[in-house]
Amino acid sequence: MKVCVIFNPAARGHKARHFRDHLAALASQCTLKPTYAAGAGRALAAEAVHEGYEVIVAAGGDGTVNEVLNGIGDEPEGLRRVRLGVLPLGTVNVFATELNLPPRFAAAWDVIQRGRDTLIDLGEAAFTLDGQPRRRLFAQMAGAGLDSHAIELVDLEQKKRIGRFAYVVAGLKALQRPHPQIVVSDGQESRGGELVLIGNGRFYGGPFALFPEADLRDGLLDVSVFPRVHWGAILRSGWGLLTRQLYSTGGVLRLRAAALTLHCPTPIPFHVEGENVGPLPATFSIRRQALRVMVP
Repeated sequence: MKVCVIFNPAARGHKARHFRDHLAALASQCTLKPTYAAGAGRALAAEAVHEGYEVIVAAGGDGTVNEVLNGIGDEPEGLRRVRLGVLPLGTVNVFATELNLPPRFAAAWDVIQRGRDTLIDLGEAAFTLDGQPRRRLFAQMAGAGLDSHAIELVDLEQKKRIGRFAYVVAGLKALQRPHPQIVVSDGQESRGGELVLIGNGRFYGGPFALFPEADLRDGLLDVSVFPRVHWGAILRSGWGLLTRQLYSTGGVLRLRAAALTLHCPTPIPFHVEGENVGPLPATFSIRRQALRVMVP
């Protein structure tokens, strides 16, 4: 089994340091490709596909996984030829949580060595950036509204110090901004809200199953539409999430569709896997069982 591991040598945190302690041992079992700039993982993954690697491993958080996933998809037949592995080293590892991957390096590497894989659906966002049509694949989640504004406000130095709580701080700052209405349409019905979250899997941004009925293999995207994002609405939604009544007492609207469009009269960004990638409008769709991923 020909394996390539793509990682960020400058990543901080306990998990990243522990991973670097194992680099010498890994070098005898696989090829290591370090990234040195944001977005570089995509090109390295495409290069690895071209070089004939059977397994390409993203060592990092959800952003690294997304870069590697898109690099695999950039190469003709890449998604058919290659299996994706994940070593969860990031601040937030939502996709790894969805796959039930162990958080410790040794156990996660053992999953890859065992070679068991499964087919899952892939989300795809189509949009226009700088006058050019673009596409971005995602495995777990996407969204627009409050969370995209929060991503813009995340302090990277603070993120290195306090981890995922930096997103909480950024979210509190984002609450003070105006929030335009985003319209979600699946071709049959439309919903409007100030925050729209899209899930391929159950988890979003942490350990809570924000999409409890989502399935990585059902050919559908689960969409949660939050009509308002003031303090009262957030507390109500949070209680609904904790009591598993998000779509009743939580006041959140739900859609399930194989394809949908988000648009907004005000230019605002949307994100995939926690990284803002472009502006609305955007169309989101599913590629049925398009990704082969290593699992326990």
